[in-house]
Amino acid sequence: MLLHSWDATLVCLAIALIAGLVLSRIVKLIKLPAVTGYLIAGVLVGPYCLGALGSLAGVNGLGFVSSDAVSSFSIICEVALGFIAFSIGTEFRLEEIKHIGKKAVVIAIVQALMATLFVDVALILMHLAMPDKLPIAAAIVLGAVATATAPAATLMVVRQYKARGPVTDMLLPVVALDDAIGLVVFSISFGIAKTISSGDLDVISVILNPLLEVIISVGVGSLLGYLFNLIEKCFKSNSKRLALAITFVLFAVAVSSVEIEIGKVTIGFSSLLVCMMLGTLFCNCCKEYEEIMEKTDKWTSPLLILFFVISGAELELSVFTDWMIVLVGIVYVIIRAAGKYVGANVSAGLMKCDPMIKKYLGITLFPQAGVALGMSLTVIADGTLGASGELVRNITLFAVLIYELVGPLLTKMSLTKAGEIVPKDVYAAQQASADDDDE
Repeated sequence: MLLHSWDATLVCLAIALIAGLVLSRIVKLIKLPAVTGYLIAGVLVGPYCLGALGSLAGVNGLGFVSSDAVSSFSIICEVALGFIAFSIGTEFRLEEIKHIGKKAVVIAIVQALMATLFVDVALILMHLAMPDKLPIAAAIVLGAVATATAPAATLMVVRQYKARGPVTDMLLPVVALDDAIGLVVFSISFGIAKTISSGDLDVISVILNPLLEVIISVGVGSLLGYLFNLIEKCFKSNSKRLALAITFVLFAVAVSSVEIEIGKVTIGFSSLLVCMMLGTLFCNCCKEYEEIMEKTDKWTSPLLILFFVISGAELELSVFTDWMIVLVGIVYVIIRAAGKYVGANVSAGLMKCDPMIKKYLGITLFPQAGVALGMSLTVIADGTLGASGELVRNITLFAVLIYELVGPLLTKMSLTKAGEIVPKDVYAAQQASADDDDE
């Protein structure tokens, strides 16, 4: 039985949504975050489970039948990441930036560089032990990939449990800044790796391109945020303002796909940075931003479910068949986590942050997904590293699989121990008490 291609696409999306919803209820029974359920649902409807059965039975649309089928929905992931970055940007309110801005910047830089340093040292030592299995170029690039943190999983946990407190307040700006820092570190490390592989040093690609990408992305996002604020004043209805917010996020994602080459200089954009700055300007200029964001969050809810289910379907379970990838992957996962934790702990101590931030922030930075995968895809698309690029991709896939399944749970546990996730019955009692006080 073969469905028409249009129908197969819709059926596949419907199955992805219902699978995500069902698994979110199942994992709730064992007190796991909903995002973990969405990712597991993605694995189940992906090319290695339901999708494979659909392919054997000749039923299109039963699941994601192949990696190419999953990739065909990449536009959904791009748009979802745009809204995630936009939402994170709205956490950068001026009054809060004045309070934690310097601390967040220092912590973001130190924890990112510490993760890179830890992974670089560990993998270079592994390279010396088995040079034929782990090339030095791959070790250097993986050190840079270690900087990336997944904003989507973190934000979903914070939203689901309505986390509030010093750790959460510090976590969101640190995760947002992580993209810019990771982009620069990755570009420099990738340039060094290419130099080692080819022997041709290109200062422009190593230094100028990443700096231009960060600066221009921030500038374009700020401009779009300013225009959004101007046009938003023309509408009084929150529903129309919601439509305008969606329009600007979609436009920001579209603009971010543009790449301009001027000689050796490549002017590109980071979708996360552009959308983040759009949200930052929006929340600081629009008085009604909270009402609009509340409606936006509801509108994007099914979109984010699809994003995580598709992300789960993208996970390559075949990486477990190569012992060397598993070994390097385990070392990468453990050492990166150690780097993130030590970096956050040390920098929070230096900045005299709340003891809870020092103790728990690093653990909430473990999740890794879209940005890291984007970095590994950049390595593959460039082609300079050859087999080393494939190794980077596979180890990154292995790490993402582990981090995305375990990371959200660790984030929830850390925020709970920090006292920033309140059980529903306690939360209800607090709300009732607050209502009594108001009366």
